[in-house]
Amino acid sequence: MELNLIQNIAIWALPVLFAITVHEAAHAYAAKRFGDPTAFLMGRMTLNPMKHIDPIGTVALPLLCLLLPGGFLFGYAKPVPVNFGALRNPKHDMRWVAAAGPLANLGMAIGWALLYRFGLEFLQGNSFQLPLVLMAQAGIQINVILMVLNLLPLPPLDGGRILVSILPPAQAQMVARIEPYGFFILLGLLITGLLGTILAPFMGMVMKLIHWIM
Repeated sequence: MELNLIQNIAIWALPVLFAITVHEAAHAYAAKRFGDPTAFLMGRMTLNPMKHIDPIGTVALPLLCLLLPGGFLFGYAKPVPVNFGALRNPKHDMRWVAAAGPLANLGMAIGWALLYRFGLEFLQGNSFQLPLVLMAQAGIQINVILMVLNLLPLPPLDGGRILVSILPPAQAQMVARIEPYGFFILLGLLITGLLGTILAPFMGMVMKLIHWIM
């Protein structure tokens, strides 16, 4: 169904805030679990969204995407600071710290899917059914997008960190050198429309997994 801008914001605001907040808090928790308390000491191991919101990446950019017809929803939060050198086993533990965020998004996508099913089956005829179902759909979508996007093997995305952690030292160093240019590469892929093309098949696979779990 067609929604106006205010309705879109009302439907998407809560799922987006939950998605980025839990994602970043998961990174902070994993880092502390493996020996680096940096994010914890900076107050980032929290479910308070205000600690993770980036005015451009969390507010302006997703809002712009909602305004553009057929635009690919895109955004980001303030990255959780991680001192990988402080981890007990830096190269090994890095992958688990990086994977914590996407895994959190997968868990939230499944949670929203269960809420979607609840709304369809138990709220028939209730005035809350449509808003809840639409919000659950948004929650599934944003979490699947964030999960797949962050697993791209491009530093400084989580997938890039994971790739660096599993490659031999020489190859890992070569991939790590891409990090200063990673955001610009990602932005170029977004502007050209290639980002959505790259992510679409992987998003489809995750959606099928969620449907199978349901």
